[in-house]
Amino acid sequence: MKKIVLLPLDERPCNNDFPKRLFNHDDIEIKRPEILGQYKTPADYEKIKTFLLENTADADAMVISMDMLIYGGLIPSRLHHEKIETLLSRMEVLREIRKKNPKLLIYAFQCIMRCPDYSSSDEEPDYYASCGQQIHDLGTAVHMARHGEDRSREINALRKEIGLEAIDDYISRRDMNRRINLETLNYLTDHTLDSLVIPRDDSQKYGYPAMDEEVVRGVITELDLTEKVLSYPGADEVELTLISRVINKMAGIKPKVYVKYASEKAKDIVPLYEGCELATTIRYHIMSAGCQMTDGYEQADIILVITAPSSNMQEAVIQPVRTASYSVDRLMVELVEFIKDRIAEGKIVTIGDDAYANGADLELLHLLDHAGILMKVDGYAGWNTNANTLGTAIAEAVDSLHYGKTKGHKDFLLERYLEDGGYCAKVREAISEKLPECGALRFTDNKTETDTVNQIRKDLKAFLREALPSIEKQAEITRISLPWHRMFEVDLEAEYSAE
Repeated sequence: MKKIVLLPLDERPCNNDFPKRLFNHDDIEIKRPEILGQYKTPADYEKIKTFLLENTADADAMVISMDMLIYGGLIPSRLHHEKIETLLSRMEVLREIRKKNPKLLIYAFQCIMRCPDYSSSDEEPDYYASCGQQIHDLGTAVHMARHGEDRSREINALRKEIGLEAIDDYISRRDMNRRINLETLNYLTDHTLDSLVIPRDDSQKYGYPAMDEEVVRGVITELDLTEKVLSYPGADEVELTLISRVINKMAGIKPKVYVKYASEKAKDIVPLYEGCELATTIRYHIMSAGCQMTDGYEQADIILVITAPSSNMQEAVIQPVRTASYSVDRLMVELVEFIKDRIAEGKIVTIGDDAYANGADLELLHLLDHAGILMKVDGYAGWNTNANTLGTAIAEAVDSLHYGKTKGHKDFLLERYLEDGGYCAKVREAISEKLPECGALRFTDNKTETDTVNQIRKDLKAFLREALPSIEKQAEITRISLPWHRMFEVDLEAEYSAE
């Protein structure tokens, strides 16, 4: 049995549970901490340290979130008031781990702090509720000014509108977090870490995160670490990606991946919440998972199907979108025929459903259901950002390549249809409208959560019956909860029984 120690980005199911649910096999043990933080409350560093030291001595590999190790989670990384000395000292445990287990394969990942383009304190400091959009706009203006544009009037106006106190707090934390990003690179130079991914969470072409990335990339080049560091859009899918790489590495293979687009023009679009072209992001994700691209599907080990539009990606809640970029440039009937033909040939086919942000393409699910191939594909994902979707779909394919479509694999695939399709694209918005708005999201309380969960279950059963009738009788929803007591994410488990 191979033992993989996992320190997740946070306690949400996509980070804490997905790896365990997908890669659930007799010859793999994925060891996670029993207790993490909760939402804005950081995890206890001493407990994390003890967990790592106790479990890595006899492990084969470790996938570790530096944000969890250093800050106690993703959201705490945006809110902390720690001293730089404290943060730096927390990283030292990595050298102790390496000393005790020199052969341990250590893949780490560490986010560049985001700067969302809206005003909400749901996942940011309190002042972001009143001036978040302005802080984002200020970063964009400063960055464009550094590239030669005259933005001085806009910058001065935004600084006055935001206020010195909020600017100082935000910039000082960004400076500190960027320094930590740079310090982590030193753990590659002395071979404490084997590889590092620096995902850009909710990024754009210009702004504070992009400026930070420019600095980090410069130091990566100076330290000659380009072969050990990948930086690309993503965050919540990285654990699945790196466990895929661990499994491929241990097997001594680099699976070949062929990418099939619903529209060839989609290669050049910049997906929502990301800062570079789709085709570039796909290449990064394939490489990060320990795979390689190939130009022909005939020699491919994995076929990755991409559903993105030819331009202007939209949010899932407003579908169907009938613009040419969705309904003309994407030849969906041909795409489904391609999938059916490759399945008939015995190819591993996984679908990165990035037609929309924050939910599945319901038209695609209808076509897959009508063709009777929902459970014949090897993977499907269509949630949150394009990067989240890509990493999940590729990981499903890697799991199927090495282990086949086990019961656990089919359960995970069913959960993706229910969560990404039923919940994210349809049920979440309908139920959220009935809850009070708090910031940019809808939260539940002790009085409303039980009724809300019951309604989610009822509506998902209806979705199964109406949208996925070909698998309704084999599908059972076994558990639903709201881990952060808000509507944005759901913890959903389901089982698929053999036909």
